[in-house]
Amino acid sequence: MPPALRIRLDPLHDPRITAFLEEHLVDMRRVSPPESVYALGLEALRHPDIRFWSAWLELPSGAVLSATAALKRLDGGHAELKSMRTAAALRGQGIGGRMLKHMIAEAQASGFVRLSLETGSQPFFAPARALYERHGFRGCAPFGGYNDDPTSHFMTLAL
Repeated sequence: MPPALRIRLDPLHDPRITAFLEEHLVDMRRVSPPESVYALGLEALRHPDIRFWSAWLELPSGAVLSATAALKRLDGGHAELKSMRTAAALRGQGIGGRMLKHMIAEAQASGFVRLSLETGSQPFFAPARALYERHGFRGCAPFGGYNDDPTSHFMTLAL
């Protein structure tokens, strides 16, 4: 039986989350040109229009931060998925899919009718794009103030 995964709305105070998000930013800066890095830092994620979740694997040795994701309100019916990340050592174990299902359910429960995201077009992001496609996301035009960018891939899901 796989370990329990506890997903919680997070106030962004835990230093493990700070380190996890910094690792995310380092990865994004490593694979994308500076003008195409749209990942948000800790302070930006604390904006009132953004809600942030963390996922923790409950192991006998203690809880392990496994994934993060956020919902950014774009308007009354449209939200953007931000900061979706699974710990590198835990990728390929279904945690990202479980977190994505949770985020879709949260978006629906919040009354959104559309959930969109921006991810990279580079090979590094191929597993993420495949995950989103498996959950019904389809390519779309830039949204929410994004410009057309050859290193970005925009996706959306009608809820």
